[in-house]
Amino acid sequence: MKPEKWLFPISFGILMIMCSQAITHDYGDALTKSILFFEGQRSGKLPPEQRLRWRGDSAIHDGHYLGVDLTGGYYDAGDNVKFNFPMAFSTTMLSWGVIQYGRFMGPDLNHALDAVRWATDYLLKSTAVPGVVYAQVGDPIADHNCWERPEDMDTPRTVYAVTRNFPGTEVSAEIAAAMAAASIVFRRAGDRPYANMLLLRAIEVFQFANEHRGSYNISIGGGVCPFYCDFNGYEDELLWAAAWLHRATRNPVYWDYIIHNMNNFRGKIEANLFEFGWDAKNAGINILLSKYVLNHSMEGDTGFIDNADAFVCSILPESPTRKIVFSAGGLLYKTGVCNMQHTTSLSFLLLTYGRYLRRAGKVVRCNDVLVTPARLVNFAKGQVDYILGNNPMKMSYMMGYGERFPRRIHHRGSSIGSWVSCKGGSKYFFNPWPNPNLLIGAVVGGPGLDDWFTDDRVDATKSEPTTYVNAPLVGLLAYFKSRNATQSFQY
Repeated sequence: MKPEKWLFPISFGILMIMCSQAITHDYGDALTKSILFFEGQRSGKLPPEQRLRWRGDSAIHDGHYLGVDLTGGYYDAGDNVKFNFPMAFSTTMLSWGVIQYGRFMGPDLNHALDAVRWATDYLLKSTAVPGVVYAQVGDPIADHNCWERPEDMDTPRTVYAVTRNFPGTEVSAEIAAAMAAASIVFRRAGDRPYANMLLLRAIEVFQFANEHRGSYNISIGGGVCPFYCDFNGYEDELLWAAAWLHRATRNPVYWDYIIHNMNNFRGKIEANLFEFGWDAKNAGINILLSKYVLNHSMEGDTGFIDNADAFVCSILPESPTRKIVFSAGGLLYKTGVCNMQHTTSLSFLLLTYGRYLRRAGKVVRCNDVLVTPARLVNFAKGQVDYILGNNPMKMSYMMGYGERFPRRIHHRGSSIGSWVSCKGGSKYFFNPWPNPNLLIGAVVGGPGLDDWFTDDRVDATKSEPTTYVNAPLVGLLAYFKSRNATQSFQY
């Protein structure tokens, strides 16, 4: 077994060098397109400055049958449902990207702010009634039995809510995290009144989530499961939200909450220490808090740096404690639906932690392997380059970027050119022709472990885009846009 341990890093490195020599990338163009994608996911009445003109107004009466306004927000993927749990996570990640890398976005910064605000305006509506958090709009079973544009949908726009008696801690806490993170974004952008509104609401919603604990799997189970069941528990969302509130307020109350509950929730958090995505925030908690810990020289007082370092060592190919599998072409891979969500989310954490470590003059040790901040940045760059075309298929997995990209993505609005009924859309779903509407910037689920990708909209696991794939990618692209595309990123 020992020779195999050394064979993988060598072959991986040679392959990645070959790929990196093949193509260089216009990260600025990819950044512009990655943000534009969110305009294609908009729900509600579209503004005059809408750039993807093939989209139109949709779901403009959401919530009205209950006497509430739940218009706006984003469709999560290729369907027409507003799932607030993954939407809020996407908002948190978009905000984190702007906080860390907004200064590199240039003229795209305003579009990124618009993308965040489109979500937070909706999340404010979703939390406007005291003691209630609206968690979802749209009957997912009915929606998934249809193939029609959001502009034409006639499926029930059922509203699902969590309350004090029927709690949903995970969705409520993630919404609090999103609004807290976004408050930092808009405070820096100069919109103090809006930032204050978001922060006050985040504090209220976090208190609601913390005081009325329980999973929305139980409270509204049929609405969210099996689509966005919370498999990881709600404890990570409570800590994640507290971490963002601490960053937004600097109130020591939240730091005390985090320290106390890291002990209370230790079993839950350490069970999935290396996970990060719309469901599990475990790794993200440690990376987010590492900035504060490093800045205040508190490494010995908490376990956050040890956990963050262990996360790094669980991923890098050369690490003796690696847990992640890589394709032969170098793609970070996890089994399940939509692998690119892992690629972008985990790469964002590694890039960001690398930047924190560099400022603190620190490195990571994976047993006898020394990992520098530059290594983390280069790793993230390699994953981004794979997405953009440095891969065995020699294709971009972002629609509209490069010469060769997916054209038959699993997306209702993109695949249908004009009005069709619920079942009338089946002919568009199964036809072999490219989608008539380009959803510019959409990153699909991507290839399998064999690096092979078939451009087939029927295969949703590989061809469906999601907001939580693109959201972390925005920050990654902004950073790499600021560097020379051929630079090795040695500090």
